[in-house]
Amino acid sequence: MKRLFDFVLASIATIILLAPGIVVAFFVKLTSKGPIVYWSDRVGKNNMIFKMPKFRTMLTNTPAVATHLLSDPKKFLTPIGSFLRKSSLDELPQLWSILKGDMSFVGPRPALFNQEDLIKLRTEHGVDELVPGLTGWAQINGRDELPISEKVKLDTEYLHKQSFFLDIKIIFLTFLKVMRRDGVTH
Repeated sequence: MKRLFDFVLASIATIILLAPGIVVAFFVKLTSKGPIVYWSDRVGKNNMIFKMPKFRTMLTNTPAVATHLLSDPKKFLTPIGSFLRKSSLDELPQLWSILKGDMSFVGPRPALFNQEDLIKLRTEHGVDELVPGLTGWAQINGRDELPISEKVKLDTEYLHKQSFFLDIKIIFLTFLKVMRRDGVTH
């Protein structure tokens, strides 16, 4: 049921967001050198690595680490990178990952391949059994501001409480947070 919901909603969203996506792609290319889409190695269900696309918001020489681990993340942002992150427009290409089945609309955000502390904690709590999501319980309860232990606690809560209605609630609350630009630190 969840996979069918994801596929249908991602198909509709792709059609609706195609024109804005093209505009974003144009401005990414216009304002910085490098590819329009950045393919990041992420940890999916059962800790399998998959390639997750995002519109590129960082310069091409940025180290492949979680943004919060950079000494000064702002110096690596492209001219429109901050706007794309705050508006979550950089996430639009992830509709491809949802259509493909690597991601869901709701689940724990996929960890970077080298976030060993996060991956280990999630595995210990069984969160690795979930398909990662475009948004999740942790995202609506703090997003970038949460320490890893708190993210995993919230991901574990979602694991035990997940339902269709909780997913709808999370999607709705995510929409509100994005509109208000809550919880984005860079």
